[in-house]
Amino acid sequence: MSAGMEIGAAVGKTIFIVMFALSLGGLLTWVERKQSAVMQDRIGANRASILGFRVWGLFHIIADAVKMFTKEDFVPDTPHKFIHALAPVLSIFFALLSFAVIPFGSSIVIAGQSIGLQVADVNVGILFIFAMMSVAVYGVVLAGWSSNNNYSLLGGVRATAQMISYEITFGLTLVGVIMIFQTLSLQEIVRAQGGLLFGFLPMWGVFLQPLGFLLFMTAAIAETKRIPFDIPEGESEIIGFFLEYSSMKFGMFMFADFIEQILVASMVTTFFFGGWQVPYLGDGGFVFPWGSTIDMNTWLVESLRVISFVLKVSFFCWLQMLIRWTLPRFRFDQLMNLGWKILLPLSLANALVTAIIVLWIGR
Repeated sequence: MSAGMEIGAAVGKTIFIVMFALSLGGLLTWVERKQSAVMQDRIGANRASILGFRVWGLFHIIADAVKMFTKEDFVPDTPHKFIHALAPVLSIFFALLSFAVIPFGSSIVIAGQSIGLQVADVNVGILFIFAMMSVAVYGVVLAGWSSNNNYSLLGGVRATAQMISYEITFGLTLVGVIMIFQTLSLQEIVRAQGGLLFGFLPMWGVFLQPLGFLLFMTAAIAETKRIPFDIPEGESEIIGFFLEYSSMKFGMFMFADFIEQILVASMVTTFFFGGWQVPYLGDGGFVFPWGSTIDMNTWLVESLRVISFVLKVSFFCWLQMLIRWTLPRFRFDQLMNLGWKILLPLSLANALVTAIIVLWIGR
């Protein structure tokens, strides 16, 4: 592949994945309110209109953006004004950067050149995501500390303790996936899930690691600081780490939560639900276990794979919203007990049992 074409492909893939994350993140600001309204038998957001058209409240996304950009940007009396401004940037930047290794399709052929549908095919993609999410913690820490406010600092400390505690389980739950698929590359993990178990069941991670999936989903929601793990932002208990933020800086923290929610949905899809894989869909079309086939051209196959990835991610975003509007908030001691006394031992046991089974099958 020529250098110009390689650069163009990289730019195109970057624009696609960034626009996908930002567009879906903006849509989730509407989904959060509309889904809660449906669950509570209310109409929900429907006031914002353009020329009398309300479009089910979708214009609230635009109204929120205008409000955030036009509100006064209040900066507290702090000696760390630069760090105060940097904190929300760190939170959203590293969350977006994690999408670079998420494969949203297999590959397409343009001008005789094969282009992988992944911004960066890093052979240690799992470690890359963990590194980016770990750095994102600094945005919360620095926000609470630089605000020069005791309540903000306390909220930042709580958020840091929660995120660090659940990061251990977050990582350990993927050890079983790594042992089964024998790779740290996300694209290779997705390709490995294209096989069949018992001749008919898709070889997705959720069937190979059911306990790992439940543990990963729980720890991942805790990492996003969303209900029932929203103690750092619990208004009835403590004012959060973003107390001294307003205007678009506050909006960046809020938007970072939605971006992290999409990242969690993408990771669950990639590790446990086949990523872009469609059951029985191969490079040449559908091949069913009972012998029937449906031939398709390459572009149609890749289109179905990308659509499959988008639909799976959308479903898990909806699922996280369902959990957010169903469960009550944990107390801080309950949250720590769940992380250290229940999830961590279970994740260690899951890794141990997986290792024994992998060794036994290998022999």
